[in-house]
Amino acid sequence: MKNIYSIITTLCMLAVFGCVSLVPSLAAAVPAQAGKKAILVVSFGTTYPETLKTTIEAVETKIKAEFPDYEVRRAFTSRIIIKRIAERDGVKIDTEKEALDRLKAEGFNEVIVQPLHIAAGEEFDLVKGVVRHHEAAKTFDKIALGRPIMYFMGQEEKPDDYLAAAKALENQFPKQKKDEAIVLMGHGGSHPGNSAYAAMQLKLQDEGYKNVYLFTVEGYPSFDNMLAKLKANKVKKVTLMPFMLVAGDHATNDMAGDEEDSAKSQLIAAGFKVDTYVHGLGENAGFQDIYVQHVKDAIDELNNPEAKKH
Repeated sequence: MKNIYSIITTLCMLAVFGCVSLVPSLAAAVPAQAGKKAILVVSFGTTYPETLKTTIEAVETKIKAEFPDYEVRRAFTSRIIIKRIAERDGVKIDTEKEALDRLKAEGFNEVIVQPLHIAAGEEFDLVKGVVRHHEAAKTFDKIALGRPIMYFMGQEEKPDDYLAAAKALENQFPKQKKDEAIVLMGHGGSHPGNSAYAAMQLKLQDEGYKNVYLFTVEGYPSFDNMLAKLKANKVKKVTLMPFMLVAGDHATNDMAGDEEDSAKSQLIAAGFKVDTYVHGLGENAGFQDIYVQHVKDAIDELNNPEAKKH
C-alpha cells in the first residue's frame, strides 16, 4: 500500500509541476488564428481631449464603420504625449511598437498599419521602420503599411494624393472676395519628406487655388515666405487654418494665440484682418475619406502584390 501511495503522490507532484511549467509559455503568445485581422491607426497623438475625440477618434470611427471585419486599434508615436496622458488621466496608449507586439501576442495574423501623418517625414519613417522589421521577421502572415496624406502626385498610374487633399480642403473654405485669402499652417521640419509642403503649395496653384497659401512652423515654406506673397498679391484679409491632423498646441498657440509671435498676431501687426479656423483636418469628412481610401489601397496591396503602390 505504501508503494502505491508513493507512486500516486509522485505522479500528482509531476502533474502539478508539469502544468505550472507550461503556464508561462502559454501566456507568452497566442497562436495566430486565420481571419483574425486588425487595423492599427497610428498618429503623433495629442494631449487635448476634445481634439482627440473630434479628430483621431473620428477617423478611427470612420475606419471601423468601413471595415467591420477588422479590429481597429490605436497607437501614438509621441512618447512625450503618451507619458503626459498616462500621468494626467491614468490612460495607457501604446507606441507603434507596443501595439504591434500586442497584436502578435493576441494571435492576429493580418495587420494593416494606417498612419494619420500628413507628410512622409520623421514620424512616418519611424512607423515604416517598425513595419518593415515585422515584415522581415514574418511576425504576421500579412502586414501592410498605408500612406500619409501627401505621398503620390499622380505620376504614371499612381493616385494624386495632393489633389485629393486640395479637394478635401474645399469642404472648410469660406466664401472669399478678391482681396481675401486662406493661409494654411503645417508643421514641417528638417526631414527631406517635409518638402511635400512646398509641393502642396505648387499643386494648389496649379489646380487654380490662387488665394490659398501655405507655410510651416519648422520648415519651408516659411512664415516670411508666405507673408511676402500675401503682400505681393495685395491681400487684405486672411483666414488662418491648421494643415494638421489635430488642432492642438500648434494650432491653438502658434497659429491662433494672442502672443506677439503667433501667426495671427504677426499678420495683424502687418496690417491684415485675420479670422481663425481652429479645427484639425481629422474633423474634415473629406480627409477621413482619404484615410479610408489609403486603408483600402493597403488591403489591395496585400491581395494583389503585383499591383503594389509603394
